[in-house]
Amino acid sequence: LIAMQTEQIELTNPVDESVGGMGGHILRRTIHIAMIFIPFLYFEYGGTISSGINLELNQLVSILLFFIVLGEAIRLKIGFTVFGQREYEAHQVSALAWGGLSICLVLLITPQQEYAYPLIISLALGDPFMGELRRKQVSQTLLITLTLFLLGAIWLASWHLFSTPMWFAPIMAPVCMVSEWPRYSIIDDNATMLLIPLCTVVTLHSFV
Repeated sequence: LIAMQTEQIELTNPVDESVGGMGGHILRRTIHIAMIFIPFLYFEYGGTISSGINLELNQLVSILLFFIVLGEAIRLKIGFTVFGQREYEAHQVSALAWGGLSICLVLLITPQQEYAYPLIISLALGDPFMGELRRKQVSQTLLITLTLFLLGAIWLASWHLFSTPMWFAPIMAPVCMVSEWPRYSIIDDNATMLLIPLCTVVTLHSFV
């Protein structure tokens, strides 16, 4: 049953499910990719913004997390979707909300550049990259190869720019990739692609 459900989900065209069709799909992908700027804003301007309103940076992130939960609860209570969302998200927690919650947790648990940057960018680029490869119906072998190359490059770039341990790259690239594979109705891969690698990073950090 699980295998059949996974196959059905993988064969679903995300364009057909998006409110707004192709336009909604493109907006959804654009917002996803734009997440790469979140760690930059956090580390470059977060301290200034939080001090300007007399808050600690972690307090500001916690407040944002609260408003994400509140806003999503109101949306679900009303039962509506907006342009770019998928129709079924009218009755379940949206991918955008899961992504926002998970990013907040990353910034609260690992507020260091060497971990926050590659974790968030792996989600921002890796998830739409795999989604578009599936939409183009490339082979599973090619999808895995290209995705590992992309994610490995992200973690190696983080080693070069932020001193992330180099040996994280061959571990975290496949972890981030397989974290996108689970398909559950109650949790989106925007969450699994951050929370599973986050747990892995916290574990690996004990050996640094």
